[in-house]
Amino acid sequence: MKLSGAVLSICLLLPMTLGAAVLGSIRGVVHDPDHRPVKGATVVVKSASSDYSQTATTGVDGDFEITAIPVGAYRVTVVRDGFSPSEQQAVVDSSSAPILHFQLAIGAVRESVSVAESALAVNAEEMTPSTMISRSEIATTPGANLSNSLSAITDYVPGAWIAHDQLHVRGGHQVTWAIDGVPIPNTNIASNVGPQIDPKDIDYLEAQRGGYSPAYGDRTYGVFNAVPRTGFERNQEGELFATFGTFNQTNDQVNFGSHTEKFAYYASLNGNRSDAGLSTPGPDVLHDRVWGLGGMATLIYNRDANDQFRWVSLLRRDDYQIPNDPDAQAAGIRDQENERDALASLSWVHTFHSGLVLTTSPFYHYNRANYDGAPSDTPLSTTQHRASQYGGAQASLNFLNPKHNASIGVYGFAQRDNESVDLIANDGSGLSFANQRATTGHLEALFLEDQYKALSWLTLTAGVRLTHFSGAIAENAASPRLGGAIRIPHLNWILRGFWGQYYQAPPLSTVTGPVLDFAVAEGLGFIPLHGERDQEHQFGLTIPLRGWALEVNNYHQRARNYFDHNAIGNSNLFFPLTIDNARLYGWEATVRSPRLLHRGEVYLSYAYAHAEGSGAVNGGLTDFSPPDNGYFLLDHDQRTTLHAGFNFDLPHRVVAGGNLYYGSGFTDGSSDVPAHLAGHTTFDLTVGKTMSENLTISVTALNLMNRRFLLDNSKTFGGTHYADPRQVYLQLRYRFHY
Repeated sequence: MKLSGAVLSICLLLPMTLGAAVLGSIRGVVHDPDHRPVKGATVVVKSASSDYSQTATTGVDGDFEITAIPVGAYRVTVVRDGFSPSEQQAVVDSSSAPILHFQLAIGAVRESVSVAESALAVNAEEMTPSTMISRSEIATTPGANLSNSLSAITDYVPGAWIAHDQLHVRGGHQVTWAIDGVPIPNTNIASNVGPQIDPKDIDYLEAQRGGYSPAYGDRTYGVFNAVPRTGFERNQEGELFATFGTFNQTNDQVNFGSHTEKFAYYASLNGNRSDAGLSTPGPDVLHDRVWGLGGMATLIYNRDANDQFRWVSLLRRDDYQIPNDPDAQAAGIRDQENERDALASLSWVHTFHSGLVLTTSPFYHYNRANYDGAPSDTPLSTTQHRASQYGGAQASLNFLNPKHNASIGVYGFAQRDNESVDLIANDGSGLSFANQRATTGHLEALFLEDQYKALSWLTLTAGVRLTHFSGAIAENAASPRLGGAIRIPHLNWILRGFWGQYYQAPPLSTVTGPVLDFAVAEGLGFIPLHGERDQEHQFGLTIPLRGWALEVNNYHQRARNYFDHNAIGNSNLFFPLTIDNARLYGWEATVRSPRLLHRGEVYLSYAYAHAEGSGAVNGGLTDFSPPDNGYFLLDHDQRTTLHAGFNFDLPHRVVAGGNLYYGSGFTDGSSDVPAHLAGHTTFDLTVGKTMSENLTISVTALNLMNRRFLLDNSKTFGGTHYADPRQVYLQLRYRFHY
């Protein structure tokens, strides 16, 4: 199917569709000291980080519902004549609607719970283990606000790490990025090393690990929903970031935004460069420059109380030199990876009445990854260019009342890939070829879900996702999801469980013509790729205690047609593959503190994980060798991962943040028996001072002790990978009005 035709078919479905939420909801009940409902009370929900707010009035049963609000932290205030005002905190996520209970006291004494005094914990009644990272935490976590950084994820999300320059969660490559709850389509495996979004453009980052709503289902090892900055936190204000550091590093951004009662806008432009980009194959930093440009724009228009329009667009350009070891540097090898990304999404949110919201979100996504080998590379010079275009839409209808939080909807896109592969042999064989091809495909999914509040302490969730994919092959999948959460009375501990299935559509990549001939000459063949099918069960416990939040989670995931990637021979031509089976299981724990001594908070994330495969390569490039008996370690298996950190406001307007990381070591690919590389520890530190109302200066040291060690020895993007060297930089942040 051609791209334009598939997009048209999806758009024609929109008026008929119902589905997943871009925004969240809050509901609650207000009663007096005798537990009689309070009618006519005013409920104000205000963002903890901006001027955004919504207002509602309680009904005859004292109940209220406020829909179509962005993910994040809020203060909810209830006011009624004759009663003292009451205030609570609430954290809204994309997959549940928290239920608040207000008991108003007679009189005029104000009761409140400050958002800043409690841990930023996601609504504990959902089945999904989640981590919410705020803009203020991104700003004070060492290195987290750099344009190419993923520290906001790896420092706070258990089981998340960087291996061979790519993000892994629970041992898998494939994660879903979403903007305002709309998934960004990308079926390619391990072809990009750049991040999706500049962290400085994020207001809140919602990270989910398994137990997903049926609204998600294509890339299932992690879901990262970025809530962009909107301008509601600004009144004709802007920021200028300027960064200068070791390895000739600079990382700069200018952003500005403002709002009126009906309209808000935010825009940013960033640029960065450094002589230490990708992980190097040895301790020497050679031919490792990175440079990039990017920008984001968001517009929100509230036409009236029932209609809101949300526009998000972003552009990125990232260029990487592929690092060398001393021998490659002396040989004059100068490979590069050039990446481009563009996204545009428009959401219309229409409220029919309280508790019934329709959202439609057409989108377009362009992604390109070009690997350019130098013509003189030995023994082979390879060039691989891929450009992918996605056009589609998501539509949703959400129904909310005191008992139900239900949704039904569709998501779909059409895809077109253009790929070219060139190879020149510089070993005297005379081999060379050039091959170009275009492939198309499309995916459609229907999903529905209901969260049923069976009792005040029991929430049950059930749903299903139905998916059809068509590319080189055609597949259908039905993915049921079941879950529940029990709030233990008096203790307010939350016990949750989940069982579900997922389907991940395969990339369109294929091997034909001269590339296939070369693969055969190298002892390889190509089997068409099928989608990965996963089954997951997990259970967990959340313990809130005096503002602290402790979460423990156990997960077990089995995969058929597990996605990975491999190279042809001694080239840099990488293609996806699938393995018969994989199992990924382990324990996770997080601790988030309240605001201690009104100064700051501490956090901890811990994971004990296994990532193992079994069977033969059953899709993609394979040498058809018989499988080993039993399970083997995947190359990104690391048993223990620990992050512990702090963010504090100190006297004299000084701020400090630190993060201690320990990893027990990734799989040792050079060993003939199952083994891991040595364990490793690093520490990052940032210290800043507010010099005036408009100027803040900070100094950050990443890998402060300059620990250099072999991180992993998988052969991707320049060979083996050493830990990044110590990097120290000065950052200026200047706030201005216009």
